[in-house]
Amino acid sequence: MNDRIARAALTRLFDPQEATGRALVGTLGAYAALRMVTGDQPAHTFRHITDTDLATALQRWAPRLPDVDPERDLATIERLGGGFLIPGDEHWPAGLDDLPDAPYGLWYRGNIANGIPAPQLCVAVTGSRDSTSYGAAVTGDVAHHLAQRGICVISGLAYGIDAHAHRAALSGFTGEGPATIAVAAGGLDRDYPAGNADLAAAIRANGLVVSEQPPNSAPTRLRFLARGRIIAGLAGVTCVVEARWRSGALHTAHQAETIARHVAAIPGSVHSANSDGCHRLIRDGGAVLVTEAQELADLLAS
Repeated sequence: MNDRIARAALTRLFDPQEATGRALVGTLGAYAALRMVTGDQPAHTFRHITDTDLATALQRWAPRLPDVDPERDLATIERLGGGFLIPGDEHWPAGLDDLPDAPYGLWYRGNIANGIPAPQLCVAVTGSRDSTSYGAAVTGDVAHHLAQRGICVISGLAYGIDAHAHRAALSGFTGEGPATIAVAAGGLDRDYPAGNADLAAAIRANGLVVSEQPPNSAPTRLRFLARGRIIAGLAGVTCVVEARWRSGALHTAHQAETIARHVAAIPGSVHSANSDGCHRLIRDGGAVLVTEAQELADLLAS
C-alpha cells in the first residue's frame, strides 16, 4: 500500500522527463524517494546524483508539494469507476517495462476486466489531427480489420487519425478483449478534447482510457509528447497513417524505435503535406511501408 500511495503521489510531483526524480526512485524506491522529497527523510549524498542536481530538483518540486494528496486522487479515480495500476499488479502492462522512463503508475477508466493485452496483440495507429478524407478512409479500414482479427488498437484520443482509429476499432470489435485503448495526456476526470467526450465514453465501455497523469491534471505540450512513449510501449507495432514533417506522431514512432518495436507507415500522395512525415519515415528506413491491416498483423507476428 505504501508503494501504491507513493507512486500515486509521484505522478503529480515528478514530470515524466525528470531524470533526477527517476534516479531517486531507481535508487531508493518510490516510498523512500517520496519521503525524502517531502522532508520526512533526510537527504543524503548519492553516487550518481550530484548535490547540485538534487538541490535544484528539490527546489523545483517544493511548490508542487501542497497539491500532492494521493489519497484524494485515488478516491477521485475510484469515484469515476477507474483505478490506478502499478508495476506488479495483475493488469500492469508489461510492455511499459521496456521503456527507460516507464510511468510510475497508470491511471485508468473503463473495462479493466479483460486487462491490457501484451504488445504482441496491440497495434498503435496514429497520425495528424487535421487528417484528410484519404487518411480517414485508410485509418478506418485498417483499424476496423485489426479489431476484427482481435488486435487491440492503441491511439491518443485526439481529433483526426486518432479518433478515426478508435471509432473503427469499436465498429470492428468482436467481443474478445478490449477493442481499443486511448492514452490521454491529462487527468481522466475530464475528456480531452471535449469534442471527443462521446468517443471516450464508448471506449470506456469496451476498452480503456489510461494516463500517467493524476486527476485534475491539464494536458500540456510536454505531456502530449510524453504520452507518445506510452502509446509505443503498449503496442508491438506503431503505424503512422498521416503525419506532417513535424508531427507528434513522428515522435511516437521514434519512441517505438528506441525500444526496438516495429514501426510502419502508410504512404500518401506526394502532393499532400499530410503524408510528408510518413514518406520521411519510409525513406529514412525507420518504417516499413504498409497498405493494409494484414501487413500490420504479419509485422506484429514477426
